[in-house]
Amino acid sequence: MNTHQNKVVEFEDLGTRDYQSTWDYQESLMKNIIDLKIKNRDLPAEEHSTTPNHFLLVEHPHVYTLGKSGHEENMLAGIDKLKEIDATFVKVNRGGDITYHGYGQIVGYPILDLENFFTDIHKYMRNLEEVIIRTITEYGLKGERSEGETGVWLDVGKPYARKICAMGVKASRWVTLHGFALNVNTDMRYFEYIIPCGIKDKQVTSLKRELERELTSEEIEDLKAKIRKHFEEVFEAELLMK
Repeated sequence: MNTHQNKVVEFEDLGTRDYQSTWDYQESLMKNIIDLKIKNRDLPAEEHSTTPNHFLLVEHPHVYTLGKSGHEENMLAGIDKLKEIDATFVKVNRGGDITYHGYGQIVGYPILDLENFFTDIHKYMRNLEEVIIRTITEYGLKGERSEGETGVWLDVGKPYARKICAMGVKASRWVTLHGFALNVNTDMRYFEYIIPCGIKDKQVTSLKRELERELTSEEIEDLKAKIRKHFEEVFEAELLMK
């Protein structure tokens, strides 16, 4: 167990950035943390270095990502269609099935050493969901968990249940990778080309669709501030801007 728990999290808003370079960046941050943990292992406890934590927010150009446990048949668009809709397709090392990222969606990637917080992946996933549930409550929306399905949902248990935020993570040596995707002003037509998360009978939605209006750029900055605030509360962390 980490005897020097560090609950400071370095925050970066990457703006709009392509999926692959963001993934590479996440991997490099994760590797730095893991290398430090391996180095600590060979040192007496009093000489251990504290491990850093990171939290990235980003918006990706249109991309479909398939988790390692996913099924390619949930990708309904072929190569030609992907070109036509200006989207790419990437296989990734997170859990979960297929999902879409694109403009108008806020994607969050916490790269945390969970030994700085708690060593429980289930709790980590529930905490991530809680951050989004608290955030969308500020817009009058009642976010819920759906048993056996990760992410944040509206009207769970009803025929019109719909997912507003998808999640998929990976952890290695208690260091997390990937995260959540909250649909804000997302063009929902892009979900028509996949079976989202492999779930056939459920709909997806966005803040824009639920509020029946597009959020302005100022409101999106405010939304990001709300996410940061609730992240700090739920994880009992301190976010520092890079």
